[in-house]
Amino acid sequence: MKRRLLGQLAAGLLFTVAAVTSMGAMAADEAPDALVKRISTEVLDTIKADKTLQQGNVSKIMVLVDTKIMPNVNFQRMTASAVGPGWRQATPEQQKKLQDEFKTLLVRTYSGALAQVTSDQEISMKPFRASPDDKEVLVRTEVKGRGDPVQLDYRLEKTPGDGAGWKIFNLNVLGVWLVETYRSQFASEINAKGVDGLIASLAARNQANAKK
Repeated sequence: MKRRLLGQLAAGLLFTVAAVTSMGAMAADEAPDALVKRISTEVLDTIKADKTLQQGNVSKIMVLVDTKIMPNVNFQRMTASAVGPGWRQATPEQQKKLQDEFKTLLVRTYSGALAQVTSDQEISMKPFRASPDDKEVLVRTEVKGRGDPVQLDYRLEKTPGDGAGWKIFNLNVLGVWLVETYRSQFASEINAKGVDGLIASLAARNQANAKK
C-alpha cells in the first residue's frame, strides 16, 4: 500500500508537470491555477496517446523529465527539503549527486505508475484562493475517472524576477506530501552513514530498480 501511494505521488509529479508544449513566456504570465490546469490537461492527453509512456518506458520518461519537467519544478528546493538539515552539510558536488539520484529514484521506481492513466480521466480544479502578493500558493485538484477521485495538490512558488513565472516544489496525493514522505527515510540514512551514505544508498536503490 505504501509503495502504491509513493507511486501515485511520483506519478502525479510526472503526470502533471510534464508539459509537452513550450511553456515559454505564456507560463510567465499565467496564474498558478491556470498553469496547473493547462499543463495537466496537455499531459493527460499525451499519456493517453502514447503507449510507451503508459508502459513505463524509462528512457523516454527520463528524456521527458529532463526536457519538460525540470524547467517547471524547483527540484533543488524539493531535494533540499527532502534531505533536510543534511543538505546544508553537503558540498556542492554532493548536492548535485543527491539531486541526480533522487530524480532517478522517482523516475525509475514509479515509471510503471503511468500505466494507471485511463482514457476517461480528467482534471477537476478546486476553488483557488490567493492574493496578488503571495509568493507561495496551494493549487488543489482532483483526477476524476473510474473509481474514486484522486486528490492531487501542488505547492508552487513565484520565482524571482519580473515575469519569471511559477514553479512546483511539492506535491500532495491523498493527503500525503512527497517531500515529507522521503524526509524521514533520508534523515535516518544521514544519521547512520552521513551524506555520502545517503548518496550510496540512493545509487544502490536505483541500480536495483534498473534491473527489474
